[in-house]
Amino acid sequence: MIGRWVRRWRLTPGRRFARRRAAHLRLGRRGEQTACRVLAELGMDILCRNYRCRQGEIDIVARDGAVLCFVEVKTRQASRWPGRPADAVDRSKRLRLARTARQYLRRLGSPEIEHRFDIVEVVYAGRNLTAVTHLPDAFPAGGAKKAI
Repeated sequence: MIGRWVRRWRLTPGRRFARRRAAHLRLGRRGEQTACRVLAELGMDILCRNYRCRQGEIDIVARDGAVLCFVEVKTRQASRWPGRPADAVDRSKRLRLARTARQYLRRLGSPEIEHRFDIVEVVYAGRNLTAVTHLPDAFPAGGAKKAI
């Protein structure tokens, strides 16, 4: 009886979904690693990864000279998503990132420090990296959208 319950539990749709989600998270983590490498090659200093607070999460906090950069990384499989990965950063996400950045700056004790919001698009075809695009100053602190 218990063995049958365990077998059923292992094959439930929720368990299959959890495995797919784990693959999605692995892809995102791989994209963040790629983005960190590319930003470092561009001369930026990576200060923090996956900063979390009550307001939200920022994938990468970096320094580009005297400017603090809050970076959102969007990773996609080329065959699954039409359009640009940056299109997924909608107004709601931009506002959440801005609130999270303000909290980061308050904790730093420097709310008036010069900062910007960047997006890094990472696209894979299978396991092969096909494109990395850095979009500096992708949107203003108020969350409005700039032309890309």
